[in-house]
Amino acid sequence: MDIRWFGQSFFEITADTEVKKGLKIYIDPFEGIGITPPANLEGDVVLITHDHHDHNNLGAFKNPGMVINTPGEYSVGGVDIKGLLTFHDDQSGAERGSNVVYILEAEDIRVVHLGDIGHLPTEAQIQKIDGVDILMIPVGGNYTVSPKDAVKIIKQLEPKIVLPMHYKIPGVTADFGDLDAFCKEMGICAAEPVKKLSLRAGSLAGKEMEVVAMEPQKN
Repeated sequence: MDIRWFGQSFFEITADTEVKKGLKIYIDPFEGIGITPPANLEGDVVLITHDHHDHNNLGAFKNPGMVINTPGEYSVGGVDIKGLLTFHDDQSGAERGSNVVYILEAEDIRVVHLGDIGHLPTEAQIQKIDGVDILMIPVGGNYTVSPKDAVKIIKQLEPKIVLPMHYKIPGVTADFGDLDAFCKEMGICAAEPVKKLSLRAGSLAGKEMEVVAMEPQKN
């Protein structure tokens, strides 16, 4: 499994399954935040956590494949995907609406993308999310959980690898905090951002938690 990040909450996951080698999964494509999204992408599935312009830009795709934007259970190209209803705020969606957390499994690796979650998960939600290998979590605050609450969620879910997202990077015009604020709360952070995270089945067994900062890619 290979993971790349384009900025904001926009990830590309490439996985080999029994159905297709090199299956492409995209999550939360953005537009209108000051940086240019990639263009003419071709995917097998695109996951949309909520209907805001910085998470639902299907215009980035020449062919998006299957588009999923609601809670439920899905199977696409040999990948099992679950969408779990959560909220974009801590008022049951009254302020910013709903948010879908996606849980996907491929190559015996369990990846969770929290979208723009705005609250601490309930105990029932934690049980459904449980067993996380890779956690993609917003850390910039203001429109999502604060860095302090992001750390609380990480401690609740105990992932092997934390991929911070939805924070201030050069060019982004939105009012987010930067990665340093989260790293100070977390107490650890990667020294050098990586362009691509490559994982193989079994490589995470017994691994201690690690925060991996990613370098946003252009295309």
